Amino acid sequence: MGITFPRPTEAPDIPEGHVGLVVNGGLMRGMRAHGRMIAAGALFLRDVTTAPLYRLWSIGDRHPGMIRVAQGSAIAAELYAIPRTTFPQVVEEEAPGLCVGRVPLSDGTAPLGVLIEPWRVEGMEEITAYGGWRAFVEAKGIPQS
Repeated sequence: MGITFPRPTEAPDIPEGHVGLVVNGGLMRGMRAHGRMIAAGALFLRDVTTAPLYRLWSIGDRHPGMIRVAQGSAIAAELYAIPRTTFPQVVEEEAPGLCVGRVPLSDGTAPLGVLIEPWRVEGMEEITAYGGWRAFVEAKGIPQS
């Protein structure tokens, strides 16, 4: 006997030929890297909240880093549908240490999402208490253009 994990479920509103991607930082609407999403033909689907399984850090006030933990907090994010043909371009342009993995959401689905490798948050400011990157940059007055 071993531990069994439920099969991850894609968000039901992802159109054919697209990949769902949860973003929690600079790729969101109004943030500094959102133009990359537009260039990739990404479709904004909806605001989402992760399951309460995450901690969030500010990486030099340039972008966030989200790591899954056993007990964490829910983090505000956005769900996009990105054409399969341009999905690699979005992922390849991410900062060092950022990666893609399944992100369980509060609605029970688990599309792909942007995460960060643990080494990248060493010595960085934890911002989990803000509940998301947008709330953090607004509270701190960090420009996003």
